[in-house]
This record gives sequence, structure tokens and C-alpha cells, in this order.
Amino acid sequence: MSHFYVLLTGFLVFISPLESGSSDADPVACETRGSDLELDDVVVLCPAGCRRTRMSVFGTGLYAAVSSVCGAALHRGALGPSGGPVRVLKQRGQHSYSSSFANGIQSLSLSHWTSSFSLSKNMNPPLEFTAETRTTALAADAPPAKKTLKKPSPVKKVQTGGNKDCQLDIAVVMDSSRNIGQRRFNLQKNFVAKLAATLRVGASGPHVGLVQASDSPKTEFVLSSYTQPKELLFAIKELTFLGGDTNTGKAILHTAETFFTQDNGMRRGHPRVMVVLIDGWPSDDVEQAAILARESGINVFLVSVAKPAAEELSMVADRDFMKKAVCKDNGFFSYSVPSWFSTTKHARSLVQRLCSLDSLLCSKTCYNSVNIGFLIDGSSSVGLDNFRMVLDFLAGIAQSFDISDVGAHVGAVQFTYDQRLEFGLFDYSTKEDTMKALRGISYMSGGTATGSAISYATQNLFRNARRGHDFLVVVTDGQSYDDITGPAMAAQRQGITIFSVGVAWAPQDDLRAMSSEPKDRHTLFSREFTGLLDFIPLMVRSICQDFMESSEIRP
Repeated sequence: MSHFYVLLTGFLVFISPLESGSSDADPVACETRGSDLELDDVVVLCPAGCRRTRMSVFGTGLYAAVSSVCGAALHRGALGPSGGPVRVLKQRGQHSYSSSFANGIQSLSLSHWTSSFSLSKNMNPPLEFTAETRTTALAADAPPAKKTLKKPSPVKKVQTGGNKDCQLDIAVVMDSSRNIGQRRFNLQKNFVAKLAATLRVGASGPHVGLVQASDSPKTEFVLSSYTQPKELLFAIKELTFLGGDTNTGKAILHTAETFFTQDNGMRRGHPRVMVVLIDGWPSDDVEQAAILARESGINVFLVSVAKPAAEELSMVADRDFMKKAVCKDNGFFSYSVPSWFSTTKHARSLVQRLCSLDSLLCSKTCYNSVNIGFLIDGSSSVGLDNFRMVLDFLAGIAQSFDISDVGAHVGAVQFTYDQRLEFGLFDYSTKEDTMKALRGISYMSGGTATGSAISYATQNLFRNARRGHDFLVVVTDGQSYDDITGPAMAAQRQGITIFSVGVAWAPQDDLRAMSSEPKDRHTLFSREFTGLLDFIPLMVRSICQDFMESSEIRP
């Protein structure tokens, strides 16, 4: 190795070029693309003057593999105009790459690419300087030293499966307002990094994306951006402070409306969680945004750090913002920490809550996202004992669902020639009260007008139904004295799925005329009332199958 001594204004500088770290870097051209690199993790050496070269860059922070590596490095700020070493890490492909202007480089948007890469500055210093005070110049008389240059060994990208007992899709909403300031923002990043490490992110575990709350919310990365811990922690470390107002409500609304999509990596059937961090209190209203989040099946947790002191309460527009923001005001979804300096100690406790899947009440599943109406034949041909067996059958179906104010809802109508609303879909908010009301229905006795009963149930049970899939289970033992086809078709046009359950003398043609398509799945018949109980598992499976199929169609 050659050594040089140079006298610069009284300082002797010792320069060791091959200790720079760039000696192990692979030289590339300004136009070299990410897809041209063979290794998943490699240090490349970009030449000087790439700004004068025509280069294509697609994305921001995470770049499509068709992008120029050196161009992306300039855009990212990982490379200066004189060139130098840059570390390139290959990543998964994305469905969307956003454009931006940064560091004198304009990146372009791209709808889809099969692979991506991220960048970081090479951690080794480009030159090693040693300064000593001297009064005279010295000649470069040190003998050359030989050093064997080693080719960089391939770095294998280790894929980790993650915590399979905590398969969540999580959006972290960070407070990036001027209220928190740069110092506490850095402490918040440490907490989020600790949270991510404790979650054990992985392909078969939790996936995490991040949004910053400020004047306007900013999505930093989505669920599919980083599914390996090392990549995710690096992305969190690279976050920059925004400033602005604490518009938490606007950030919750933005996340609920745009974040959990299949293009962003949302996985069907996985619980959706939003962890909202806030310093002090929000500048805007959170209630309406939180309602949308709950109705969309998102479990909102709110972590409040440095709650307002007594003398600050007069400045808080809504003192109940925590209660209104969370999935459910039961203490489980609210988490308070006294100071940002102590947040990392709470990461494990918060992760335990997040991964308590049975307690995530707002997750959309067939068991907690359906509205089920029971239309019960109370005609004289049924008889009191058989009527009780019908109620046992319906109670068995209801028992299988998570009935609550934010979960599944059950209502019941009994009919003869007349109709009676026994209880509405939203009359009871607990399973216990719903079951008690269902088993307490008294037998009417009379004729059979099933068509009029379907119209009545459509208008009175489902008219004010909230979001969710609507089901009507009709149980009858005989032929209707009025038209059933017209009312059944009208109900189905309103989005109500009809199951027809016939017993004894119920005509098969009538049952099939009422039921939704496919008829075989939505039509059941038993010769005896005692056979109804055998249908309970089949009914529950069929409702869930309908729910899943409709979820694949709906956004």
C-alpha cells in the first residue's frame, strides 16, 4: 500500500487510500440499474459526475429495480456529486412507486415493478486522516506494503418467518407535529423501532407500515415495503421530522381510507390494527375518523404520551379524545405513558395487547361483522313444543357469532298472517342479552303469510342496518298463503342473503323460490323438527362462506 505525507499549513496528513472501504466496492456506471446487480446486499462504487448523465429513477426511498442505482443514491442523499461507495439492498417488488424531487434529482412514479432496492451510505469513511503538528515537510519514504485484496463474499439475505402467533397488519401513526419537537421525535422513533423488534416482523408474522401525522398525513411506507426486521428498523431510523399541527384525526382518516388495501400488502383474513401515537393532545377532531376506522374493521389503539397537565386542560378541545379514538372504550385499546424517555420500557406490554387476537373486537370477520335476522314461523301447524325447538336451533346459530355493539348483530321477527318484531338488530349489544331475548320469544299461533313477513323483515329489520353483510334466515313448516317470490327478490336486491329452512310440510319449490343463489347452499329441509339442530354447523359455515366471497368482491 502506498503512503503519502503532505504538509498542509502546519499539519501533517497521512492518507491511506485502500483503507477507505471503497476498495471492496464494485465499480458501476452511472446508468447501472438495480436489476443489473447479482447480489442481494452489495456495496457499489459510483463515479463522479452522474448528475450530468441521463438516468431514470423510479420511486422515493424504495426504488424500482429498473432505476439507476447511482441516480437513486443521489436522490436519496446517500451520494455526493463526486461519487463514492453506496450500499444497495434488494427488496420485494411493489404495486406503486411515488415520484418526488430531492437533492436535485426528479424521480418518477411507477405503477408496478417486480423487484426493488433501498440504499444507505457506505459506513466506512472514504479516507483516513491522521493529523500531527509539524514545522517541516517530510518526504514520502515509507516502503510500499503489499495487501491481498479479497473479493466481497456474497451476502445471503436471510428471510425470517416472524411471529406466527401474531399475524397482524399494523399501521403505526407517528406524531410528527411541532408540538413533539425533534428531540422527542427521535425518542418516538426509538420506541417504534423497539416495538417493531418486539413484534418479530416476518413474512409469516406481523407486517408493519407507517404514517406520519402533521398538517397533512404522510405515508412513509406500506405493509409490503419491509417484511424483514433489519429492513424495517433501517426504514424507521431514516424517518425525518415534519413539524406542523397535530392533526391526528386527519391521519386516522387517511390511514383508514387508503392504507389497508391489497396493493399496499394487506392480507385477507388478517386482523387490521392501527397504533396511533400522540404527544399531548390532537389539534383536530378524531371522533368521525375513528368511527370510519371501526366500521372498516380496524382496531385502533391510542398511545398517549405526556398527557395534558391540569393547567393545560383548558387548551384541550375534546378531553374525551382517547375514548372516542379507540376501537372500544374498555381500557384495552388505550395506553398511557408519562414520558417519551420511558416509552421503550412499555414496548413488550403493548405488543402483548396487540397480539391478543381474541381481544381485537373491531376486526372484520364473519363472526363479528354480520347482521342476522331470524324470520320465525309462528303458525298453528308448528305447535308450542316444536316452536321451542326452532328457537333452540336459532339460538345455536346466534351462539356461534361474536355479538356486541361493534360485532355481529341479531334480530328476530315472528309471523303468522301478521308480523311481530320481537327485537331489532341493535336492541341488544351483548350475546347474553340477545340469547335471553331469543329464547324468551312467546308463541303466536295463526296462519302462514311468508311473503308479507319477508317484506316486513326487509323494511323493519334491515332498513337501518349498518355496514356488514345482511342475512335473513327464514324457518317455516308449511305453504305460504301469499306470494313469496316477489318479496324475496326485492330483499335480495337490497343486498340481503336469504336462507330458507323448511320443516315437515314446507314445499321444496317455495323454499327454493325464497333462497339466494346458489340454491343448494341456501336451501335446507328436515322432515322432523328434531333434525334442525344438525343444521347449525352447516348454517354457520355457509354464512361465513358467503361473507368471505363478498369480501373478495368488495374493496
